Amino acid sequence: MVESTGGEAGEGGAAEVLDRPLPEGVRRRVVQIASDGFGGLTVSELPPQLRQYARFTPTRRMKFAGNAMAAALEGDPLFRQRIGERLRDAQPELAAALEAGSPPPAADPLDVAAAAYVLRPVGWVKLVAAAGEDAQRADAERADDETRAELERLRAELTEARAHTRTETERLRAELDAARREVASVERKLRAALSDVKRGEAAARKAKAETDAVRAEGQAQVSAAESETRRLKSRLGEVESTLESSRRAAREGRSIEDMRVRLLLDTVLDAAQGLRRELALPPVSSRPADSVDAVEPGRMTPKDIAARALHEHDPAILDQLLALPQAHLVVDGYNVTKTGYPTMPLEKQRLRLLGSLSQLAAQTGAEVTCVFDGAELAAPVLLAPPRGVRVLFSKPGVTADELIRQLVRAEPSGRPVIVVSTDREVADGIAKAGARPVASVVLLKRLSHG
Repeated sequence: MVESTGGEAGEGGAAEVLDRPLPEGVRRRVVQIASDGFGGLTVSELPPQLRQYARFTPTRRMKFAGNAMAAALEGDPLFRQRIGERLRDAQPELAAALEAGSPPPAADPLDVAAAAYVLRPVGWVKLVAAAGEDAQRADAERADDETRAELERLRAELTEARAHTRTETERLRAELDAARREVASVERKLRAALSDVKRGEAAARKAKAETDAVRAEGQAQVSAAESETRRLKSRLGEVESTLESSRRAAREGRSIEDMRVRLLLDTVLDAAQGLRRELALPPVSSRPADSVDAVEPGRMTPKDIAARALHEHDPAILDQLLALPQAHLVVDGYNVTKTGYPTMPLEKQRLRLLGSLSQLAAQTGAEVTCVFDGAELAAPVLLAPPRGVRVLFSKPGVTADELIRQLVRAEPSGRPVIVVSTDREVADGIAKAGARPVASVVLLKRLSHG
């Protein structure tokens, strides 16, 4: 704010001093007067601090040089005098009235105070102070009017808000009542729905129980039907197999029993002929008297015969058995290999045993069948049976022991069948069927001797 620290002497010779800051409204008018008179001065007539604003437009000058112009008016009497001369030229009537000591009553107090501040007539301080008081009073009155208008507006808004609130409250109360009635109705419907749901759940549980019972019964019937179907299919397969066997036997002109009888007959004939050749029997010349038990000179006694008996693990026993007519050697394969060479892989065990059995078959001329347990197989065996040896694997669910029993039962009674196995159960079973059991070590000794 511009503040006067000293003034020029008036006509009475006393210096007037403004003891308070210029009112803001008066200050703005003073800066405006300086800006208007600024353009009529040359650069040399301007104070040094204002020369940089000489080419500014009035608007920019007011914006950027306002404080500098106010300070120059206060501190530079010559600059103030020059601005005063421009003011007298622009407003001669106002300047003359102020110098005469009678400002125009109709003039704006702020314009009067600003002109008095620049021209500094006698009594200018009172004019500035009076203008400030008038401006403050006008501001206060304007503020009061504005406050009163704002108060009236607020009262009107309050009245309107109260009316709106009252209306809104009534509307909300009506909506609340309607919502309560709707909630009560919804609750009644919900209770009815819950009751229906409970009845539906009970009915669903009952229906599910009935369905489960029907499903279980149906599954049982299906299982029974499937079991009966499997049984009938199995029976049908057996019948078809029997029928096919019968047809095949009819086509070949002989049956399995005929084959067994023929094989037994060949065995008896070969045994008789072999016995005749081995004993070199002459035509029958014995007489009933020869049957009387007695010791003749040169004949062996029972003690001599006992001395010639072989041990049960002597390989010669196996040679004697295989020398019988139509002899059939059945070997429990893994029982022999795991007794003789258990550390070798199964494939190598089979190959070693089958190679030795092929040589034995070639030496003796006997029928040789080697049986292996099919449960040991992870996949089908690609095996070419050696010459003279029949190789069989048991089917799934059938052990090699059972397959051996089937082979023994398939032979006609009277044919010499030798079964090699150390399994006591197998040995007892085949012995009852008429076959001769031989321990695995006997075969291994025989094979090791070549």
